[in-house]
This record gives sequence, C-alpha cells and structure tokens, in this order.
Amino acid sequence: MTRPDPSPTTVFAPWDDPDEPPLIRFDNVTKRFGDFTAISGLTLDIYAREFFALLGPSGCGKTTLMRMLAGFETPSEGVISLGGQDIGPVPPNKRPVNMMFQSYALFPHLSVADNIAFGLKRSGNMTRQQISARVDEMLELVQLGKFGKRKPHQISGGQRQRVALARALAKAPKLLLLDEPLAALDKKLRAETQFELMDIQEKLGTTFVIVTHDQEEAMTVASRVAVMDHGRLVQVATPERIYEFPNSRYVADFIGEVNLLDGAVLRKTKAGLTISWAEGQPPIAAQGPEDLQKGANCTFAIRPEKITISSDKPEGCANALSGRVLDIGYLGNISTYHVELANGQVIKAQMANNRRLSRRAFSWDDEVWLSFTDSAGVVLTA
Repeated sequence: MTRPDPSPTTVFAPWDDPDEPPLIRFDNVTKRFGDFTAISGLTLDIYAREFFALLGPSGCGKTTLMRMLAGFETPSEGVISLGGQDIGPVPPNKRPVNMMFQSYALFPHLSVADNIAFGLKRSGNMTRQQISARVDEMLELVQLGKFGKRKPHQISGGQRQRVALARALAKAPKLLLLDEPLAALDKKLRAETQFELMDIQEKLGTTFVIVTHDQEEAMTVASRVAVMDHGRLVQVATPERIYEFPNSRYVADFIGEVNLLDGAVLRKTKAGLTISWAEGQPPIAAQGPEDLQKGANCTFAIRPEKITISSDKPEGCANALSGRVLDIGYLGNISTYHVELANGQVIKAQMANNRRLSRRAFSWDDEVWLSFTDSAGVVLTA
C-alpha cells in the first residue's frame, strides 16, 4: 500500500483514516506492451471522494494506468480492484466508471441535452421522464441550463468541456476518469475551469482521477498527487507536501521552479547540517535528515520565492551569497531574477511586485545579495 507522507498540517481526509478502505487498489500491477514495460510493479490506493491526480511527463505510464481503470487495457500482472472487487475480468461497459476524453467526443448532430442523455438512453433502465429530469439536473450542475437545445458547434470550447463533463457524470459513476480534460482551453479559461471542476467534485462526492502533465493543474485541483516516472510511483502526497517536501531530486525539479545545489555534508550538529557545495562559496546551513552522516553526498533544493534579494549584505542571516543580476523575467505579480555567482553558477530568486514602481527594484548587472534561512530549502539524498 502506498500512503502519503505525513503532512505538516493535520487535515481530515479519507486516506488519513486507518479504517477507511480504499475505493481503488492497484496491487503490484505491471503492464507490458511486447518488450516494453509501461507500468512496473505498481501499488497504489485511491480513496472515495478524492480528487486524485496522476502527474508526469509523456511516456511515464499515467495514461496506461487510466486505461486499465477504464477497462481498455488489462494488467499483465497484478490486480486492480474497485470497491473490493477485482475488475480485471469486467468489461468497460459493465464497470461503474466513466471517462471524459481530451477531445470531449461530443456528437455534432445531437443537441447539448441529447449528448448528455445519450448514455442514459443506452442503459435502458430509465424512463423518458427520468432521463429528462437527470439531463436537466446535469445542465444546471454545469451551468448550461439555457444551452440544452444548441448543437456543440454553437457553443464555446469551455462550454463543450462542460457538456462532456455532464455526460460523463449523468450515470452517477463511482469513479470519473479525466484524460487531460482542459488541454484544449486557453490559459485563463483553463484556470477558471479548474475551480469549477473542484466545486462539482466536492458537491457530488464522486471520486475523480485526472491524468495531466501540467504541474500547476495537478497542484490546483487535486487532494493528492502521484508523481510518476518510467512506470513507477516516485512520490504520492498532498500538493503542499510534494511542493514543500519533495522526496527526490526528480520530484523537486519536476514540480515548479527550483534551485538544485549539489554538495556534501561538511558538519552535522544538533542544530542542523552544514553543506559544502561549491569552491569559493560559503557553506550552506540547512535542516536535513537525521540519518545523513558527515561526508554524505546530497542536493540542497530551494524554491526561488524562498530567497530574499537585497542590495546590502544581510546581517544575522544563516545563508548569504553575493552575485550579479544576469537576467530578469517580469511576470506582472512577480519578477524572477537570475543571479550569477562568482563561480559562474546561476541562482533564481523571485520577488513580489507588490507596488507600482517607476523602475525595477533591481536591474541588469546590479550587484546583489541572496539570503535564506536554514529551513528554507530541503536536503535530498535521492
């Protein structure tokens, strides 16, 4: 069983309850396509009412996992269970699972209402009145009550996405699978729709599993995230845990912006670690794993927003590095400064643009100091 790492905050959630059985269990699942192993010995629990994200680069195995849940692929080894039942032998149309495809796959000749009703009519176990009532309920859920008679080409891309979602939810599945559902939307609409998905999932209590390669999307919508690489789970935890406490260099580098400084433990005391990392640079004071010994190789990972930029050398700070502003990225709410140190290494630091200025706080070629506390970064050994 793969459980999330202990969280620094205590929040009730299904996976925190030892008596809560998982809704979905991957038990030592392997999937091969000829000589290629897409999934290797994977064990994972997903709980009822979760909004769970499978995150990773192309080819990492996340879509294969989803297709096995949907029934489009079968495991080469291992068992996938849903609600305690092995679903390996169960055909896709008999599973309490529905899937929302990236392309939406709407029928162009059917109205919005008829697209939503399609699966209900095919099931054959609802009356015409029941189907009509369910369609109206779904239209209201996705805020498309006025668009039921329109065809897909008569509504916007964001509205088509909502129709596809309503159709997928109409049969009240135990599990909804979302395959890159927002990839076709522009950035602003995608951000708005992420929160709409979260609201709908919370309102219905349906378990959502989303596949995405967009780190920001996964971190926004998901209650837990599984970071994958080459068919294996690298880390499964809450978004804040993965961002603030990555368990490996791979996760730290894949999720958001980060500075990775390779070094070795110079000293170890009760107060923390001292890391030697670059010739001519002062050692870094950090908090690290208790089992890390003197001389051990490690990587110090620190996010750009954890670093303070100043013109003068800060007093009484655990860590201070001097350098020259090499480049600046202005993003409106924040600016990212690329600062070159004396040894040629470039460190990224961010500063919030919290007031309007006639000029930037710092400019190109300015001599600056970068400072951070001993708890601002994470010491990684993997």
